[in-house]
Amino acid sequence: MASNPKVEAATVPITEGEEEPVPDYVEPEEAGEGASDEKTKPSTKEVKKGSYVGVNISGFRDLFLKAELLRAITDCGFEHPSEVQQESIPQALLGSDLICQAKSGMGKTAVFVLATLQLLNPVPGQVDTLVLCHTRELAYQICQEFIRFSKYLKDIKVTVFFGGIGIREHRNLLEQGVPNIVVGTPGRILQLVKEKHLKLDHLKRFILDECDKMLETLDMRKDVQAIFKMTPHEKH
Repeated sequence: MASNPKVEAATVPITEGEEEPVPDYVEPEEAGEGASDEKTKPSTKEVKKGSYVGVNISGFRDLFLKAELLRAITDCGFEHPSEVQQESIPQALLGSDLICQAKSGMGKTAVFVLATLQLLNPVPGQVDTLVLCHTRELAYQICQEFIRFSKYLKDIKVTVFFGGIGIREHRNLLEQGVPNIVVGTPGRILQLVKEKHLKLDHLKRFILDECDKMLETLDMRKDVQAIFKMTPHEKH
């Protein structure tokens, strides 16, 4: 008689009848393989989502640049924008005031060069964009970047001005035609503006390259501030 209750307990498990109406809640906990599969699936999806976000902007075409700009970029051998370009160019295209900081060689110059060329609607006789640099070498280099990326934008004119070259030569250049984009060092630009050979009345973009180096020197900072005050209030 004592063995009967044991047999009944083994052959009539009450829990089996209770689990049938709600199998979805009980089975994942009890089935080890099923539970591990369910846990691994979300992690796989997360990896896919993460990788998708990482290549959200996979090429310069995703930035919706002008066809002429894309041709020039392809000619230069560039296929994919760097991280700083992915983050900064869309903001610059929206007209936002922007401070861009990244390590050397990450393509910071291309950020404002491409954004400027994308937004620029050249008007003859008007300076649209001014780029200030702290050295002659850097000014010349940036001018060359504008020239090569504007290769197929025939209506855009870029000119560089810096010390070490006779001021008369620069006056003659401005008399021959006003550039849409001006690149130069603060001292020479300020001199041309004060003499009214270079007019910034219609300026839309004011760019400082390596601004930390430009503003740490008192004399250069004064020149930058003086130039800034001679530009329109509404600009980027």
